[in-house]
Amino acid sequence: MYDVIALGELLIDFTPAGFSDNGNTLFEMNPGGAPANVLTAVTKLGGKGAFIGKVGDDQFGYFLKKVLENNQINTDGLEFTTKANTTLAFVHLDDKGDRSFTFYRNPGADTMLEEEDIELDLIEKGKIFHFGSLSMTDEPARSATLKAIEYAKQNKKIISYDPNWRPPLWENETVAKKEMVLGLQYADIVKLSEDELQFLTGESNLEYGSKTLFDMGIKLVLVTLGAKGCYYRHTSGTGHIPAYRVNVVDTTGAGDAFLGGVLYNISKIDYPIEKLKTQELEKIIDFANATGGLCTTKRGAIPAMPTLEEVKYLLVHGVKSL
Repeated sequence: MYDVIALGELLIDFTPAGFSDNGNTLFEMNPGGAPANVLTAVTKLGGKGAFIGKVGDDQFGYFLKKVLENNQINTDGLEFTTKANTTLAFVHLDDKGDRSFTFYRNPGADTMLEEEDIELDLIEKGKIFHFGSLSMTDEPARSATLKAIEYAKQNKKIISYDPNWRPPLWENETVAKKEMVLGLQYADIVKLSEDELQFLTGESNLEYGSKTLFDMGIKLVLVTLGAKGCYYRHTSGTGHIPAYRVNVVDTTGAGDAFLGGVLYNISKIDYPIEKLKTQELEKIIDFANATGGLCTTKRGAIPAMPTLEEVKYLLVHGVKSL
């Protein structure tokens, strides 16, 4: 059995790594892709995970498979294709460590995932099924993703969703919103940023926006607020859990690390998530804040995911933001 099965993009993040002698930015090849990041966070903490997706039959693709294996992630659901290269993303960081992206994905191998590629027996062996909106930008991956979600739902898995808003990867905003909202209709747990909340609900107010999502049947809404922590809405109520103060180097993957921290803990609960008590839920979110915060202290996403020991240390010795 697996704690989390994740489906979606597995790609190369080229992250800034200093400057050349000529003063030009140097880029380091790092493994990434939001669903793979979440899964790595889970396994680095000690959970069990399996990945479903597609990469190119190229050096990048084989490198990524090795990375998953090195992080104790089952790769039986990882397929290779000669129809497209492994997707690449160049990460650009501002003075505060916040990032923007340039993608090479037209098409990318991850969008080539087909319905017949889906390992249904893997989904059956998982407690939580996680996916993101970026596997719904293009066919055939969109149909393959929906098939997997529906199978997971039929088999009573907890559905976790990240409506990842990356404008360059969508045809236009109308299509993006329609597909991202479709994903919401399946979800039990949703993790999103303030920008994503406003895009999907039209609300910048956290209370109103989260209520819109909660009223759709989502059981746990998590709005990540960067250095300010996380706002949550659940049957037990709403609340804000502050972040930990850390030395930020690169925010790439921080939200994925946060969600990995949440899913790692929820996978250990043997009753419905809507029955979580406030104190227990806030403890889980505090743990996730520590996991996300630690991820920002190193470059890259997958290489920066912390261990359980590192998270526990920060929980005891860390200082929270106001």
